[in-house]
Amino acid sequence: MREFSEDYLRRTRRGMWDDSREALAPLALESRSRILDVGCGTGELSRVLAAESPSGAEVVGCDADSALLEVAADCVPVVAGDAYELPFPDDAFDLVVCQALLINLPDPEAALAEFARVSSDLVAAVEPNNAAVSVDSSVDAEGDLERRARRAYLDGVETDVALGADARAAFEATPLEVLETRRYDHVRTVEPPYDEGAVVAARRKATGAGLADDRETMLSGGLTEGEYDDLRSEWRQMGRDVVEQMEAREYEREETVPFFVTVGHV
Repeated sequence: MREFSEDYLRRTRRGMWDDSREALAPLALESRSRILDVGCGTGELSRVLAAESPSGAEVVGCDADSALLEVAADCVPVVAGDAYELPFPDDAFDLVVCQALLINLPDPEAALAEFARVSSDLVAAVEPNNAAVSVDSSVDAEGDLERRARRAYLDGVETDVALGADARAAFEATPLEVLETRRYDHVRTVEPPYDEGAVVAARRKATGAGLADDRETMLSGGLTEGEYDDLRSEWRQMGRDVVEQMEAREYEREETVPFFVTVGHV
């Protein structure tokens, strides 16, 4: 399983539920008493589950990374554990849920089977289709470069990052009975006035830091050293254009991430 930093999880997960929490409707939170958030990371989803549970359900966060659990512990009880071998007895929860976890696991079906073991009722997965992310930007080159970089990165990733669109198949490979799958589009916008996160992201583009972080993965997917260097050069120029537009308060960006909520019954 890939490991992620606290900063990465905060940037990618925070804000997902700010505009609407309609995607949580299939989880039937009004009737839950104990909820387990597997792969909780910094607890972004755990916080939302606790806030949205009208019955005052106990929400427990579980993750293999102790550093991330220290952050999540500020809002919910946490337990260190592996998604394939959860440290809980059978039927310990009536809802087991994960967010953007299965796409990072080599064997999502095995994880779902383990989720089913510790759930007495529902198992749910909130998973994106990272292969279908779209970007619309006031910097002409950004959309095309984003697609090229994403394609090169995904070619080097060993797990199924598009699993969100086909999570039903993973559920059906387990004893779980699929109740429904719903698609939602999460839209992230950047526009004046720019927050600190947007400014930092622009600077990382201008320095090529983001591509540098992903260099090894991109090269393992078939991108040559020369192709990577060319891509990074274009990426840095695009980043400088973003910074320039930001200084003029002209930069706007809209990123759409399709994700799917799949719910199964034990």
